[in-house]
Amino acid sequence: MSRVQATTVLPPVHDADPFAAEHLEHPEPLHQQLREAGPVVRLSRYDVHALARYQEVHASLVDWQTFQSGAGVGLANFRHEKPWRVPSLLLEADPPHHDAPRRVLREALAPPALRRLRDVWQEAAEDLLDNVLAERGEDFDAFDALAKAFPLRVFPDAVGLGPDGRANLLPYGNMAFNAFGPVNDLVKSDAPRVADLTAWVNAQCAREALSEDGFGARIWAAADRGELTQQQAPLVVRSLLTAGVDTTVHGLAAALYAFATHPGEWQRLRERPELARVAFDEAVRWQSPVQTFFRTATTDVEIAGVRIPEGTKILMFLGSANRDPARWSNPDSFDLTRDPSGHVGFGMGIHQCVGQHVARLEAETLLTALARRVERIELTGEPRRHLNNTLRSWASIPVRVRTAR
Repeated sequence: MSRVQATTVLPPVHDADPFAAEHLEHPEPLHQQLREAGPVVRLSRYDVHALARYQEVHASLVDWQTFQSGAGVGLANFRHEKPWRVPSLLLEADPPHHDAPRRVLREALAPPALRRLRDVWQEAAEDLLDNVLAERGEDFDAFDALAKAFPLRVFPDAVGLGPDGRANLLPYGNMAFNAFGPVNDLVKSDAPRVADLTAWVNAQCAREALSEDGFGARIWAAADRGELTQQQAPLVVRSLLTAGVDTTVHGLAAALYAFATHPGEWQRLRERPELARVAFDEAVRWQSPVQTFFRTATTDVEIAGVRIPEGTKILMFLGSANRDPARWSNPDSFDLTRDPSGHVGFGMGIHQCVGQHVARLEAETLLTALARRVERIELTGEPRRHLNNTLRSWASIPVRVRTAR
């Protein structure tokens, strides 16, 4: 990245709507077109600049000084438009406002806390699988029975939520991620539930709603020590509840779909269960549950000779970067011999997902339990997507499993 020079080039222009249903359902053809068009493409429909190649996406993610998150990581520009909710102190803030909330959350989710959860979550994964096989047999919907059920069982417990209302977490997250896109039919369909879902989530972030031994309580304890204000604490808890469920659910779904369509890789995992975390990261690279995020230029800046004016929105295609053949060999294949580190599915730089290790632990415990019990996973029907402006989401993954005898 560089400040603007005397001579700049005009970017190629593309009139596609990346938030149209056909591109949300099957984003790869559009991603290829954008990568081939150039390092920077102007999307005329929204008058934004787009980055679809790995090099430019990665560089922009780590350069928070030039490409800010504080003006919103969606299409709406908070410099000119009022956010639909109080902005996230992590996702939609930059230093110095971003620093204390991230530090507190990082410490709450530190390795010692996760080590204490490992055995509990492993037992929960085994119990869930036992129940699924006993109640549903060997034919079931892997999205509903496993990918959705497991995070909704263990993660709210870890945060300190009570048992009631957890079904609201996925619709709330779906609504929040939809809101990063344009006000299209997906956003309008969420409108009737915005007030109720928002009120429920906000209520769960209050100190008195949380148990005394979860991540939420640790965040409030940090506020008592003066590391956060009392006003910031519930917003940090909200960040956990917004981003900590949907992305993990759809990342797990991506892994289950990958193994149902790549039997050789499933056998590789069964032979080497220590590859569970690699498998999850490769699934996140391959399917990219978070497909896009926006940034806003803080100054006139030049990328590959293209001038991007100060205040301009830049749409980063994380899913495209994760399949850029200039960065990955055979990028469209799911391959457990690959080193997927460096993928941008969790972001990069100071805004990289602070809860990614929590998601990895959830995936590791569930996939390890499956690998011990299940010899084969195969599709029994066409998986269905759930469309979202930001997430690559699932609605159903019908499978048949053959259990180990």
